Amino acid sequence: MSNYYSQGKKSREANQAKKKQEKAQARHDRRERGPREIPVASAEDLTGNLPSIEDAMRAIENPGQERSAATIPVRLFVGSLSHSTTASDLRTAFSAYGVVADAVVMTERETGASRGFGFVTMANRKDAPRVIDALNGADLKGSSIVVNVATERR
Repeated sequence: MSNYYSQGKKSREANQAKKKQEKAQARHDRRERGPREIPVASAEDLTGNLPSIEDAMRAIENPGQERSAATIPVRLFVGSLSHSTTASDLRTAFSAYGVVADAVVMTERETGASRGFGFVTMANRKDAPRVIDALNGADLKGSSIVVNVATERR
């Protein structure tokens, strides 16, 4: 039986030893730093733009005054985009149906080329059905686009 190791095995073992040493060093550094500080949220951060109790009671007592609820945004998936479509093209097309909070075209990391889909965030959820009806199957820069409500990735 020979104790001969191939160059590949020696290289793998050296890499494993190096990673083990780096991991031990990182663990040691974390222990030296000690615990991190926990961010503290203020009451304003938690309540946001909620009315005070007094304002809410006045609104209940005086129902003649118009009350407005905050709008809820909705994110829409836009597929089958041509490779020349930009975020500003999406913003322009969708802004005809409501306020656009955000528009993005997904691109390849390496090349920066369009991946053929993107997302548009409408500021008001109530605009979504109208936008989907109007733009699903519509032509945008020579391509028939697909528009629907975006779902979470699983």
